[in-house]
Amino acid sequence: MQVQLKVNGKAASLDVPPNTLLVTAIREHLRLTGTHVGCDTAQCGACTVLINGKAVKSCNTLALQHPGAEITTIEGIAAADGTMHPMQAAFKDCHGLQCGYCTPGMVMSAIDLCTRHPGASETEIREQLEGNMCRCTGYQNIVKAVQQGGAAMASSQGQASTATASA
Repeated sequence: MQVQLKVNGKAASLDVPPNTLLVTAIREHLRLTGTHVGCDTAQCGACTVLINGKAVKSCNTLALQHPGAEITTIEGIAAADGTMHPMQAAFKDCHGLQCGYCTPGMVMSAIDLCTRHPGASETEIREQLEGNMCRCTGYQNIVKAVQQGGAAMASSQGQASTATASA
């Protein structure tokens, strides 16, 4: 079946079987392998992408369910010049990763979290990231990264709003 997707700002027309998971379409058909598959049962969060800005576990949804939706993968969050997204930079700065397998899903979930709940407390961050598992770290550095990344996102959002208002 044909499905029209918009992934990282680019239109993609895919011919896929009706039971094709979104993560499979992303990884195998579009060759965007930054989105990982950890459990295939929506338990670990490694496959998290943003669909219309909301974090969704792509191993638990079909590609055909999202025609025309704006899908953003880890490959699509950096600036065009290669500058890391503030959340990516925070994960790097705060050492919020070790092996890196969970990192793309963590970062995507954290972006959604900080967009919906700017200034979230440590407790709120821990609760909101419950669906993302990391087998390497004690989560402390991940929480610090989300706090720092969220503050940077809010700051850049404020600067963008100020620039728009003064234009």
